[in-house]
Amino acid sequence: MRRPSFRPRIGFLGVGWIGRHRMEAVARCPEVEVAAVCDPAAEAAQAAARLAEGCQVVGSYEALLDHGLDAVVIATPSALHAPQAIAALERGLAVFCQKPLGRNAAEVRQVVDAARCADRFLAVDLSYRFTAAMQAIRAEIDRGALGRVFAVDLTFHNAYGPDKPWFYDRAQSGGGCVVDLGIHLVDLALWALGFPKIDGVTSQLYAGGERLGPSPAVVEDYAVAQLQLATGTVVRLACSWKVSAGCDAVIEATFFGTRGGAALRNVNGSFYDFVAERLEGTRRVRLVSPPDAWGGRAAVDWAHRLAAGQRFDPEAERLVELAFALDRIAAGG
Repeated sequence: MRRPSFRPRIGFLGVGWIGRHRMEAVARCPEVEVAAVCDPAAEAAQAAARLAEGCQVVGSYEALLDHGLDAVVIATPSALHAPQAIAALERGLAVFCQKPLGRNAAEVRQVVDAARCADRFLAVDLSYRFTAAMQAIRAEIDRGALGRVFAVDLTFHNAYGPDKPWFYDRAQSGGGCVVDLGIHLVDLALWALGFPKIDGVTSQLYAGGERLGPSPAVVEDYAVAQLQLATGTVVRLACSWKVSAGCDAVIEATFFGTRGGAALRNVNGSFYDFVAERLEGTRRVRLVSPPDAWGGRAAVDWAHRLAAGQRFDPEAERLVELAFALDRIAAGG
């Protein structure tokens, strides 16, 4: 462990909307120093640098890595995540990366191996784990309040879809709505249940209403999948971009157990406001209600643990398991 006085110097690569939001959250942590920022958009980089006293703008990722940092936060297009994370880890820097860590399980495996070899803390912004609603549901499951969870229903429909062209280029994104939205849903199910082994996967992917075949050139905008877990639990997933959802978004994760259920759901189509409820027959018992400022919580948790001296965390292996599950969904099983 590092000495208690250690105050990590952190650099930020990519300060678009989500990168800047994570930077704002981390900058409020007195245990760390936000030292430098890099973004191809000079105006965005300058604006972000003003969020933290003494933060400097550097002109390239190589310059960022040479800036005497202890860690980097990466919020760039998906195709860059794995090589950029590996470059940082090989220089002895810890990494916090936007999802997905890689476009497929092979890329994620390479990053996790690099983190293990360097003995550096690696984490990914799987932010929905850190909502108060999902934390409450995980606690209900852990204490046995639901009994044996035998089924999970997961939904994430986004009425808009991404606004950057690279999301629709498979080579740059690694996939469509599954890797963009489904990653959060699958992670919530596996994380809440303790990452049981996946015995089987079936799926159907669509683009523009047409079912996709093997190795499609286009990315999917609608997907349904079923995962059969080794515990006997069945997980059903549906996610989409630009669907006629009747609201901005439909986000739900419902866990059915032998003694009751629990559900996370968004409120009035919001991307940010969630409730958690216990389900008891025909009754709903509210566990958590908004407001809940959860967006930057995963990054702050990483920063706190980094400042406390966290080195490689073996839980990073779960990132490979998650990526492999997404690969199986994308391949139809």
